[in-house]
Amino acid sequence: MIHHLGVEVRDLAASARFYDAVFFALGIRRLHEAPSAIAYGVMEPTFWIVQRGRPPAPGYGHVAFSASGRAAVEAAYAAGIAHGGRSDGPPGPRPQYGPRTFAAYLRDPDGLRVELVAG
Repeated sequence: MIHHLGVEVRDLAASARFYDAVFFALGIRRLHEAPSAIAYGVMEPTFWIVQRGRPPAPGYGHVAFSASGRAAVEAAYAAGIAHGGRSDGPPGPRPQYGPRTFAAYLRDPDGLRVELVAG
């Protein structure tokens, strides 16, 4: 349903390190790179990080990425923490969202809430 999603970042290089690590664990890769933008996807660029010269406001949004299973959620969470993110909820069952839902939450370097979800 969504063609692509773009988020504005303060520091493109720092955000790219974070998203490169998280997306590698989910099987997603960089598909486009320009001086002020990087796009990720599987077949086409779907998630864009863009630096426009003005800072985003803290906690300005939420994005959820699908993971192939619990191991991928855990790996992406660990990769995000190791590359400039911070925890906003460790990996674990989320029965409030469904009996098979397993998810983790991170904050990217600019405070965007990133959900990693399987189930």
